[in-house]
Amino acid sequence: MTVLFPPRPVPASPRAPLAALPQPVAAVLTDRTDDVAVAQAAARSALLRQAPLLLIAVLPHARPGRRPAPSAPEVRAVLGRVLPGVEPLGLGHIPAVFTPVTRRASRLAAPWLLLDLASRHRAPQVFAARHSPYGLDAHALIEAASHRGGPRVHAVGPGRWAPLLPRPQGAAR
Repeated sequence: MTVLFPPRPVPASPRAPLAALPQPVAAVLTDRTDDVAVAQAAARSALLRQAPLLLIAVLPHARPGRRPAPSAPEVRAVLGRVLPGVEPLGLGHIPAVFTPVTRRASRLAAPWLLLDLASRHRAPQVFAARHSPYGLDAHALIEAASHRGGPRVHAVGPGRWAPLLPRPQGAAR
């Protein structure tokens, strides 16, 4: 009698089960002023789940065929705007880079690829701005997520406006 399924070799060291790994909460950063509100909403959700943040920097002007590393200056410039509001919470963060589709493709091609990136990092929640360039607004991401079956996408409105410089004491309104 021939054995159809030979016994599997037992690994020498036990591996951590996949469910024990943290599932980060993703925030889509498109280098706009809405990024701060998106990162803060994602940080609040990650704080409740005790999970790290997956900060996805969208870089549309990367050279074709060359994806910048998460430690590249362009990525650090995008992340530098949101990290001062996130770091005091004591959350870990994972930088990631997404370059949108440059060739003519369907309307949902870029959101679909961005959700693939979030899924590779096992992120069950994605936070995005309501209005965003490159076809990566929350509504397009929600539509792409409904077609592919996840992850859950949250739309974040623009943050409250605050003046850059404080008003002088004697200034009239």
